Amino acid sequence: MKDRTYAILAAAAIAALIGGTAAYLFWPAAPTGDRVTDALNKCRMGQVGGGSIGGPFTLVNGTTGVTVTDKEVITKPTLIYFGYTFCPDVCPLDMANNAEVVDILEERGMDLGLAFITVDPERDTAQVVADFAANIHPKAIGLTGTPEQIKTTADAYRTTYSKQESDDEFYLVNHMAFTYLMDPKHGFLDFYRHGAAPEQVAESAACYIQALSGEN
Repeated sequence: MKDRTYAILAAAAIAALIGGTAAYLFWPAAPTGDRVTDALNKCRMGQVGGGSIGGPFTLVNGTTGVTVTDKEVITKPTLIYFGYTFCPDVCPLDMANNAEVVDILEERGMDLGLAFITVDPERDTAQVVADFAANIHPKAIGLTGTPEQIKTTADAYRTTYSKQESDDEFYLVNHMAFTYLMDPKHGFLDFYRHGAAPEQVAESAACYIQALSGEN
């Protein structure tokens, strides 16, 4: 019963957070006129384009225990998701959907990366995020860091989170539930809302990958 109560509270809190901050990410699309840019604009699934989302970060790869930067994580088009491993339902669902997107594109001969960045570094140690990522998908990377590193990264991605007050270790963390599609050259490409159908996200991501393949 206690676990069910936590799940209900978490879902309600995150739904409210998404509703209150979705407009935070909406601004005009990127300028047109360039062939590749125009192709990218046609791929857009979220109501946003060409914004200053993303940037340099330094975190710890849970699997290797090695400190990595954004350049080492985003080496190809990559889905980035901020969440935490104790999340009752939203994070596991979104990450499972993202894993399905990776598989759909892999069947089509396209290589898509997948990274999970915790917003709960107190509980999500390197080993914890490594195990979480391994259970999600072989390609998934689990990233953690100091509270300061996590905040710097979250701020760069314009995502917010807040730890709920609790007298025990079963606290919840309110957080925005968006998946970001990032590219090593172009940076932020698009974002996908919580619960977006994997097939739709896969079509969007495939569109971007095909558009970028024509840059040469």
